[in-house]
Amino acid sequence: MEEKTLYRRTVQHRDRWSSFGTDPGIAWLSEKLSAHQLRELDIFQGYSDKFLEGISPDVTVASWKKGSVLYEEGSYIDLAFFVLEGQVSLRFKSGGEQEAASPIFEPRSAGEPGTPASDSPSLPEESTVYYERTQAQNSNQIAFLTSLDVDLPPGDILTLGKGEVFGEIGALNGWPQSVTAHAESDCQLVQIRVPALRRMKEKSSAFKDRIDAVYRKRSLFHQLKASPLFNQCPDSFLAELSKQVELASCRPEEVIAEEGRPAQALYLVRSGFVMISQRLGDGRQVLSYLSKGMTFGEAELLVPEGQAWNSTYSSVGYSELVRFSAEDFKRVVEEYPQIESLLWEQAAQRIKESGAGRRDLQRSEFTQFALEKGLVEGNSVLVIDLNHCTRCDDCVRACADTHGGRPRFVREGDRYANLLIAKACYHCQDPVCLIGCPTGAIRRAGSGEVVEIRDDICIGCSHCSENCPYDAIVMHDTDTTWGPDAVPKSLRGQDRMLASKCDLCYTSSAGPACVRNCPQGCAYRVGSIEEFRQLLEGGS
Repeated sequence: MEEKTLYRRTVQHRDRWSSFGTDPGIAWLSEKLSAHQLRELDIFQGYSDKFLEGISPDVTVASWKKGSVLYEEGSYIDLAFFVLEGQVSLRFKSGGEQEAASPIFEPRSAGEPGTPASDSPSLPEESTVYYERTQAQNSNQIAFLTSLDVDLPPGDILTLGKGEVFGEIGALNGWPQSVTAHAESDCQLVQIRVPALRRMKEKSSAFKDRIDAVYRKRSLFHQLKASPLFNQCPDSFLAELSKQVELASCRPEEVIAEEGRPAQALYLVRSGFVMISQRLGDGRQVLSYLSKGMTFGEAELLVPEGQAWNSTYSSVGYSELVRFSAEDFKRVVEEYPQIESLLWEQAAQRIKESGAGRRDLQRSEFTQFALEKGLVEGNSVLVIDLNHCTRCDDCVRACADTHGGRPRFVREGDRYANLLIAKACYHCQDPVCLIGCPTGAIRRAGSGEVVEIRDDICIGCSHCSENCPYDAIVMHDTDTTWGPDAVPKSLRGQDRMLASKCDLCYTSSAGPACVRNCPQGCAYRVGSIEEFRQLLEGGS
């Protein structure tokens, strides 16, 4: 019985990592490693056997051939790499000619969801830039986070050797990788998936310090430099500040700051969402939320010492934060009064939003719903007004007609009041479906926010479908089989499956067919929580 269990676990481990075996650069992949085998590797020192057994399905060792590309600039990965032997280089695919301060997130202008701000830099085709909305559409209310998870001067190459870690910053924060990683020699690498990375950081302060040290060294200074809050500070000051700030990793529903407790820090959200709530009777009322690049704590720290938190701030899912102590905050505003002025503007806006949330219970309830259902992630969510929908299915037929007879969404899903949130791709700001695709079939289309799947290189592995939290990717049987020359060989003779999802009909100038062909005009593509609220209130 024990032998069968061991064999089954070995097969499961092999299946879990099989997509990496399709890469011609990989010469060898390990089987599932035991706790004893993991402990022989430096990076796993100090953990118990029970803990190591628990994370072992998320760990493997791979041998990469010299000259192989481990991952490319702009790709999403859910892995960190630890170098056991050999050398790996990190470089810009473009040769380093792009601007190092290119932001991941920029505010959108009011009334134009889904479009870049008018002063956005021009972008080369296939570049990856994403935009993050602010609650009040005010460009002064968001700190730009640099798109680089490795701070490299133009034209430089960072060479890593034995004992170095890379890839973990983008993986943990849900960012696209900013550089291309090459094997400069034959390499042996430990590959650790995000679930194991998070558990290792929680369990070991030494490992957390090790990962945080890499972030401080490669990224933090440059991100502070690119932020409107600090971009007028001298480099020497920011270099010192980047050494002092605390990096916090939060679990789902973890309370970061509690209403009524002394406020002792300013926080910058690196990744994830933070929910703002206040006491209401015996329960809590959700007021608003914060996302990447946004800060909280300025309202409390700008007033006389001893101020308590006005609200409770808690992590919606996994989130990463930068924590500035009250002492560092005081020093910044004393030395750079222009920063204090900007923070007062943000504090005033936060107080205004909280007041609006307290007065409007329906607004609060909907914000909580949007956080729970992931609507805050969506750049384009298909919403149907059931008060006017006749269930004619013209939207589904139009989608099928546009996509070769195969509809890309399902007209069912979660409901809120009279609104149906259809099971159609949200085209998320942080699309986790992109992680782990072995062929790159699912990708950002050009530099926009559309996530598409290329049928010609999709191998039907279902990684994207399994990763999607919103059941928006469906696997279809093509009624064909893979030919004798299919790669990888394991596909040969197997039924050919394809992943299918909404692509917003982005190649058509007429826009999404589902919206265009609704005879009642009750299908909408919604790109912000404010647009949802307008629909609830009867606006358009």
